[in-house]
Amino acid sequence: MEEVGQSRKWMVLVATTWLQAFTGTNFDFSSYSSELKSQLGISQLQLNYLSVASDLGKAFGWCSGVFLLYFPLWAVMFMAAFFGLFGYGLQWLLIQRLISLPYFLVFLLCLLAGCSICWFNTVCFVLCIRNFPSNRALALSLTISFNGLTAAIYTLVANAINYDDDTLYLLLNALVPLFTSGVALIPVLRQPQPPPSQNHPHPETTRRDSRIFLCLNMIAVATGLYILLLNPLSNLLSRARILLAGAIFLLASPMVLPGTVYAREWTFRLIASARLGLSLNGSSFNLVDPDNLQLQKELLGGEPRTDLDHLLLLPVGDGDVQGAGFMCRETCCPIMEKDLLTVLGEEHPAGVLVRRLDFWLYYLAYFCGGTIGLVYSNNLGQISQSLGFSGKTSGMVTLYSSCSFFGRLLSAAPDYLRDKVYFARTGWLALALVPTPMAFYLLSASSSLSALRACTALIGLSSGFVFSAAVSITSELFGPNSVGVNHNILITNIPLGSVLYGLLAALVYDTNAGEDAHATVCMGKSCYFITFMAWACISTVGLICSMLLFLRTKPVYDRFERNRVMAESP
Repeated sequence: MEEVGQSRKWMVLVATTWLQAFTGTNFDFSSYSSELKSQLGISQLQLNYLSVASDLGKAFGWCSGVFLLYFPLWAVMFMAAFFGLFGYGLQWLLIQRLISLPYFLVFLLCLLAGCSICWFNTVCFVLCIRNFPSNRALALSLTISFNGLTAAIYTLVANAINYDDDTLYLLLNALVPLFTSGVALIPVLRQPQPPPSQNHPHPETTRRDSRIFLCLNMIAVATGLYILLLNPLSNLLSRARILLAGAIFLLASPMVLPGTVYAREWTFRLIASARLGLSLNGSSFNLVDPDNLQLQKELLGGEPRTDLDHLLLLPVGDGDVQGAGFMCRETCCPIMEKDLLTVLGEEHPAGVLVRRLDFWLYYLAYFCGGTIGLVYSNNLGQISQSLGFSGKTSGMVTLYSSCSFFGRLLSAAPDYLRDKVYFARTGWLALALVPTPMAFYLLSASSSLSALRACTALIGLSSGFVFSAAVSITSELFGPNSVGVNHNILITNIPLGSVLYGLLAALVYDTNAGEDAHATVCMGKSCYFITFMAWACISTVGLICSMLLFLRTKPVYDRFERNRVMAESP
């Protein structure tokens, strides 16, 4: 029955949420980085190379898109799980001194772990796009948001086992994603087949799904607030276990909502159909499906049906493009006239993608915005230590993780506010990048604990929004069917940024550490002052690129919105 298929797609969404919540293992690097550095006896520069290796795994993320062409989703999901098992598991054995490995092999293990994260993300993106073609942006923003909670959840789990053992994070990184993959296997295997009319969703179905997404987002907000506000109380073993149980309950609670909604609607439909059947010649077998009845009315009456996927492929009129070009000529911006997009949702093969100016503006905005926030999180342990707040590292990681979660969740705002305040998604991206340079300038000026907390929160919100919104933007600008490959091409900027930004931070750190009595530990504001100033300037460049991207794509987004409103109007 239709309700069974609909319920299954929501179970797929819940399973995707779990995968994202437990596989963002790169966000807890700062929780064990100081321990790893001390156990291996390496410098800050060598530690930075290990974090670069984890991010470098994303450079091979496109392989997951290729593998999905030949292997089922569940097989790619378990490949990702075993990558993480070996990558993190052997590091845990090394740090426990159960095995001995040269530094180069540890680098390769970090690279393998980075591949695991990226492959999990690709699986989740594909699941959302396949099962929610008309609400893909809502599905992506909801599920991706939970990826930002991974570090905070793992902190709860680690505190519930042993509060004083930072090496537990490596063991959790190895085992938990594999266990979660096993739990998610049944929903993934039983996901519904796409209906023939998936590109022509009934308006009532779209509205009903939007209401369910709104409720799921409310549950997600409650989960994020619960973890953010109560995580500092998990310093006692018994209290941490109670808080962990509550977090697991909140993560499991979305399973109930879609099934309840569809069971209620199915019951009402059955009762209404039975009454209608009894009223027609006394026969109880004359059941009428309201959706089919509505479809017949539309076909007979010639009423237009909403087809948002078709609208994605409507070109912008010549007048719009010429108007945009005229505006740019008036403002002396030749870059704004070159190779403008005329269609949203047009598929871009990789060869076409890398020749588009819009892609490179988008690439730079991500590279100088979201990526720099990720590098900041990787250095958060050393930043806290250098400012004299080493005991606050776990709390800072949780704060960044939770704010990244809320930033990802906020990326759904364009879809919820579209009927009241319409703004191109690329414009929202530009707005989201504003807090990052502000935060780095503030960190350069102040080294207080309150400033560190405020800036960590701002950077987490900003980068979280970018990470989540980027998948929808890639889908809209360069095609939903190519997103598995195209988005992985986009995020090759993450390892590149990790190398460049991390190298800058490590060189400044080691230079200042050499002036102190300590050989490997740098203390004081000078350890990161130059780094913060450089990162502030770089993130300003990213903001400028995002604004140029917005101005170039605004006409095509405006045309798409006008067509959508016309199609949905009675």
